[in-house]
Amino acid sequence: MSINIALAQMTLTLGEPEKNYQKVYDWVGKAASQGADIILLPELWASGFDLKNCKSYAAPLHEGDFARMRSLAEEHKITIGGSLIEQDTDAFYNTFVLYDQSGAMINSYRKVHLFRMLNEEQYFKAGDRLVIAETEWGKIGMATCYDLRFPEMFMAYSVKGVVLILVVAEWAQRRIAHWQQLLQARAIENQCFIAAVNKTGVSQGEKLGGCSAVINPMGEYLVEGGEKEELLLAEINLKEVKKIRRWMPVMQDRKPKVYQKFLNE
Repeated sequence: MSINIALAQMTLTLGEPEKNYQKVYDWVGKAASQGADIILLPELWASGFDLKNCKSYAAPLHEGDFARMRSLAEEHKITIGGSLIEQDTDAFYNTFVLYDQSGAMINSYRKVHLFRMLNEEQYFKAGDRLVIAETEWGKIGMATCYDLRFPEMFMAYSVKGVVLILVVAEWAQRRIAHWQQLLQARAIENQCFIAAVNKTGVSQGEKLGGCSAVINPMGEYLVEGGEKEELLLAEINLKEVKKIRRWMPVMQDRKPKVYQKFLNE
């Protein structure tokens, strides 16, 4: 089954949710008009990493900017994914949500690995579970930025039959080689598609790297962005995952009991 994926590689303004929303609104409409089935928005697309003011941007699921994402999905008949600041009682989370073309939430994922270099753990509570988005196209995994450095997470998705993993990020340009190599590695070792969106521009003095990409299970780039704003589109055929996993049965040849025995010694 084929999916047309759009990556909204955008320059967004720190602490300006209304300005950012208007930009997102225009880009979602453009992606829908070009036939995209899914559009991915970058990590914390509404506020950026203005963490000291996170409370002013936060909302419970289905409220605030979450509700606006839902409305965009419904209006443009497109599946939308992106992360926002979720408030649950007195706790705040960096939460990646995925809404289908009817505006229904498919699933939400609270970022598990918080990025200490941005003091994320001082403001957010870490998620404690992985989630799979059950979609009309198949099983989709959800990950956020720093998660990319933890291969166990991506392997867990693959073991559970995920065929596509979506990644939303704000990744610095000075570490962009890591981004590129890790995306490719995660696709190859898990024999699945990876679709990852990153921001561009400058945030709090840090240049962001762009290089959003869609990569197939063989590690080949189907599309890759540069350092500037652009809407990237790629068509993927998820039947390739089953074909490649059958051709080289890596999942069947894993020895998790051996690995666990070693860790327990």
